[in-house]
Amino acid sequence: MRVPGRIYASEKLMAELRDDPALGQVANVAHLPGIVGHALAMPDIHWGYGFPIGGVAAVDAEEGAISPGGIGFDINCGVRLLRTALAADDVGPHLGRLADALYQAIPAGVGSEGAIPKLTRAEEKQMLARGAAWAVAREFGRASDLEATEEGGCLREADPDAVSDTALERGRSQVGTLGSGNHFLEVQRVDEVYDPRAAAALGLAAGGVTVMIHSGSRGLGYQVCDDALRTMGRAMARYGIDMPDRQLACVPLRSPEGQQYFAAMAAAANFAWTNRQVMSGLAERAFAAALGLGPAALRFGLVYDVCHNIAKLEEHPVDGRPRRVCVHRKGATRAFGPGHPALAAHLRPLGQPVIIPGDMGRYSFLLLGTAGAMAETFGTTCHGAGRVMSRTQAKKAGHGLDLVAELGRRGVLVRAQSLRGVAEEMPWAYKDVADVVDVVDRAGLARRVARLRPLAVVKG
Repeated sequence: MRVPGRIYASEKLMAELRDDPALGQVANVAHLPGIVGHALAMPDIHWGYGFPIGGVAAVDAEEGAISPGGIGFDINCGVRLLRTALAADDVGPHLGRLADALYQAIPAGVGSEGAIPKLTRAEEKQMLARGAAWAVAREFGRASDLEATEEGGCLREADPDAVSDTALERGRSQVGTLGSGNHFLEVQRVDEVYDPRAAAALGLAAGGVTVMIHSGSRGLGYQVCDDALRTMGRAMARYGIDMPDRQLACVPLRSPEGQQYFAAMAAAANFAWTNRQVMSGLAERAFAAALGLGPAALRFGLVYDVCHNIAKLEEHPVDGRPRRVCVHRKGATRAFGPGHPALAAHLRPLGQPVIIPGDMGRYSFLLLGTAGAMAETFGTTCHGAGRVMSRTQAKKAGHGLDLVAELGRRGVLVRAQSLRGVAEEMPWAYKDVADVVDVVDRAGLARRVARLRPLAVVKG
């Protein structure tokens, strides 16, 4: 190990982790060439490909290595939170019609496509270079949304020509779609407010309706990761790199292979931001159609959009000195504190909003980044609840249960392509996200603003 590992968890969460192979993965990550500080794990840690999900590693920007396993197959899988001017009590009688409208407007499930017309190759490359602004220019959302999106919804390092033809083909018809797995769109109620001043500054109040969207870069991002793993697996020996797990394939960031992957990864990240931006526009139109209300009555606005799976060049203090590093966040969320220059002016007094989805039966949280995260974790906090069951275990546990009816009894409407997919994501397959949030709040890595309860879920 080149650096120590550090895991943020409570005694309760650590007890659940004792036999989890994710702990060994933290030690493996600490072997990355050029890693600085600690190999970190957030309290939602669980096993992932190479890196644990919930893992964070910063490597020197000039001498360190980049590993696709530290970013994941779903590049820039992320989540956004939209506010509305609606009251949950007013929407309640129309919730079934609204859920149906959202389900019809936003394709969901494995291989979902067709939310907008299939892009030409030239259009797709423009989109990969511009990111979320490409969608705003086509009237999906508003220009102000870009100020409430991490990196303005575009990584400038993106090079569409670094993306393979196979990846480009997989992405052409999937813009504006949820996909499958743990992706979802939720209509929510602001259930509890912990910081009224911050909530008001973000346009939220108890009893209001919000919309949360969780999705990523779909087949294009998967293919970018798959392509890079093959290339790096062959190149590692040439650079004299030997890792304890072949799933941690990596090359020097400044090598030709490293630069090719970084440019393609950035393009896939831009796909993901565009994807969520288009879905935001489609969701607003579905609200308008289902409720018979115009934009002035709905007052949709983006609270924030965050990445979960990404590597970015940032400056952080290391051993008391500022250092340019490449931060791998895999199932972890950037959480920059108040005053950070990367934040838009309206967010700088607060700190970066951090959106932590839970499960479809309980709740999610809105947090804010802190100075503590800047000092300890390269400005990073958790990203979600973290699984306690594999998808196979969850399907077995859910066999014979009417989970949609059970969630209905809890006041949550579910629309889904597959009941098997609902079983994979049932609430009991996840840790209680409140336990995870409590850890990062007490550790000073983020602070609570509001809790959000699901009313209707379109399951990916």
